[in-house]
Amino acid sequence: MKVLKFGGTSVGSAARMQEVAKLVSGEGQKIVVLSAMSGTTNSLIEISEYLYKNNPSGALERINVLEQQYFTTVDALYSNIKIQKEAREIVASHFNYIRSFSKSVFTLFEEKAILAQGELLSTAMFQLYLQEKGENSALLPALNFMRIDKNAEPDTAYINEHLKKELAQHPNKKIYITQGFICRNFYGEIDNLQRGGSDYTASLIGAAVQASEIQIWTDIDGMHNNDPRYVAGTKPVPLLHFEEAAELAYFGAKILHPTCILPAKLANIPVRLLNTMDPEAEGTLISNQCKKDKIEAVAAKDNITAIKIKSGRMLLAHGFLRKVFEIFETYQTPIDMITTSEVGVSVTIDNTKHLEEILNDLKKFGTVMVDSNMVIVCVVGDLHHKNLGLQAKAVEALKEIPIRMISYGGSNYNISFLIRQEDKKRALNALSKALFE
Repeated sequence: MKVLKFGGTSVGSAARMQEVAKLVSGEGQKIVVLSAMSGTTNSLIEISEYLYKNNPSGALERINVLEQQYFTTVDALYSNIKIQKEAREIVASHFNYIRSFSKSVFTLFEEKAILAQGELLSTAMFQLYLQEKGENSALLPALNFMRIDKNAEPDTAYINEHLKKELAQHPNKKIYITQGFICRNFYGEIDNLQRGGSDYTASLIGAAVQASEIQIWTDIDGMHNNDPRYVAGTKPVPLLHFEEAAELAYFGAKILHPTCILPAKLANIPVRLLNTMDPEAEGTLISNQCKKDKIEAVAAKDNITAIKIKSGRMLLAHGFLRKVFEIFETYQTPIDMITTSEVGVSVTIDNTKHLEEILNDLKKFGTVMVDSNMVIVCVVGDLHHKNLGLQAKAVEALKEIPIRMISYGGSNYNISFLIRQEDKKRALNALSKALFE
C-alpha cells in the first residue's frame, strides 16, 4: 500500500481534482491524504478573525462568498446531476455549520473547528467525484483516528489502533480518502497538527500501515539544489537522505516541513516528492540512503538575528552555557546556530518576539551585541569529516562574502554560514557555480 498526499494547489479547482483522480486511479491500494482547496484555510482564518472581533456581519459576508466559490467548483466538477445535487447539499451543510458560530461566544476551540472544514469539504467532494467515476473508494474520517496527546504530539499508538479499525470497516477498497492536517486532541476536541500539516498526516499514516512508499504531491518537481528565485538553472535533486532533506527543509526549502517526515524515517519508509503539474517528472526520493562524497543542495533561511555574548567570566567557568540557554528556554525561543570561544558565545534566532527581554537577561552575564537582517546559508550533502575537501570547497566558494559565523560538525550532512541579507543572492550563486557547475 502507498500513501499519497496532495496539497491545496493540487486540489485547488475542479480541473485539478479531476487530474488528481487520474493519478490515484492506477494499480495498487492507496490511502490518499488531501489538504483543503488552495485559499480556503486563509479564508477560514479571516472568517474567524471577524468572529473574534464580534463582527458576525463581516463573517457571514465572507462565508457567503466562499460558499459560492465552492458551488461554482461543484458545478464544474460533476457531470452526474444527482451527485452534483448531493455535493451541493454537503457544501451547504458545512457552511451552515460555520454560520452557526456567529451566534455564540467565539474562542480558539471554535476556530479550530472552523479551520477543519476545509479538509472535510475537499475530501467529501473528491470522494463523490471518485464515486461518479465508478472507483472502488471509501472515505476515512481523520477525526476518528488521528489524535495528539497532552503535549500536542501525535499519539502514535492511538493512531495505529484506530486507523486499522477504520480500514477494517471498508475491506477490499482500492482507494481510501482522508483529511490531512486535522485531528482531535487528548480531550476529544477538534484540533490540528500545525507543523507540516498534511505532510505530517501522510507520514504518520504511512508509518501506521507500513506503506511501501509515501508520496508528497505539490506544484514543484522535488527539492531543488538551490533556490530558483535567486539562482538560474537549478535542478531537482533525485536522491536525498532523510537528514539531508530535514536540513534543507529547516533552512529554507518550503516544499517540506523538517519534522513531518520523522515517522517515515523511523519506520524506514521512503518519501517521494512529486509534481502534480508534471506527473512524469522524476522528483526527489528521500530515504535512509545517501550519495557518498557529494554535496547535494544549498538552502537559505532569512530574517535571522545573531546575538554575541562576550564575557571574561566564561573562561573555564562551568555552567555558563547552561545559564545562557536557560534564558532562551524561558522565552521559548529556539536557537538555530551556535559557535563558542573561550571568551564568548554567538547564537542565532529567527523568532524575535522576546528579543528585548532576552537581551536584558543576557546582559547580566556579559557584553551583548546584536546583528539583524542576517541569513543562514546551509550547504547539504555527505559532509562527514572523513570526506576531505568538500568543506573547503564550500568555504572557498564564499571567499568574497563576509561571513559572520560558520557552524559545522553538528551533523554529518550540513555546514552553515551566517551572512548579511544583502549578500544572499551573491552567495547562493557563488555556491551553485562552485559546487554544481
